[in-house]
Amino acid sequence: AAPRWMLIRRPLFSLASRRLAAAVTVSLLPQVLLTSYAGIHMSAASGKLLSAAEATAIDQELFKSFSVDSLMELAGLSVAAAVADAYPMSTHSRVLVVCGPGNNGGDGLVAARHLWHFGYSVTVVFPKRSPKPLFVNLASQMQALGIPLLDQMPTQLEGDFDVMIDSIFGFSFKTGGLRAPFDSIIPQMKSSRLPLVSVDVPSGWDVDNGPIDDDKDLQPDVLVSLTGPKRCAAKFTGSRHYLGGRFVPPSILEEFGFSQPAFRGTEQVVRLSQ
Repeated sequence: AAPRWMLIRRPLFSLASRRLAAAVTVSLLPQVLLTSYAGIHMSAASGKLLSAAEATAIDQELFKSFSVDSLMELAGLSVAAAVADAYPMSTHSRVLVVCGPGNNGGDGLVAARHLWHFGYSVTVVFPKRSPKPLFVNLASQMQALGIPLLDQMPTQLEGDFDVMIDSIFGFSFKTGGLRAPFDSIIPQMKSSRLPLVSVDVPSGWDVDNGPIDDDKDLQPDVLVSLTGPKRCAAKFTGSRHYLGGRFVPPSILEEFGFSQPAFRGTEQVVRLSQ
């Protein structure tokens, strides 16, 4: 018998078997995980945009009832559902997830795991790993599934991947210049021709004001706002904007004076723009 550690790290199904099963799963995603408002163009301007201070205050309220890992799990599932809708596995099966050291990076790690279970081929770049047990466990989950966990960006992006997820910095990012290793990673992402999905806030943007330098800042094709769109979402010019956040109690929505579009059935994300 194989040692227990080998059993833990060995995938239960081959990639081909997973993709066959996932073809059925992903085909159901629009019904199970996604609310799509066909024929209705909803922009971030149609509802309240949250400031960085408001987003922080809402998180603090949520932490009174939710653990960090439970919120991260819900957020990451929302991101995975949005990616699967915007970039179906049939055309964009190879996903590169670039994660930062904070909670936004944790959302990306969770999304990577869900995308693997959906049947995607996933690679994670996690160059600045947090020693916190939550992040150590998330990294262990990647390894248990056989998901490559890299310390550096691959030198070749086009040809090896079909879509890239920016999960580096969230709404707590403070402007004032990027630090290593992200001062070299973000320019590489910027120069890539791969479709780009940003989680909550495009990395490097000012949360309240948007891009700082249009020539250097990321310009994602897809934005997945979490809880509610931040003020910088008004400067988003990509093709699709999603909202994930089917976990915010009505009392918090009322307290902070914002609303969410209705989530239908069991969906986890709402498409705000087509």
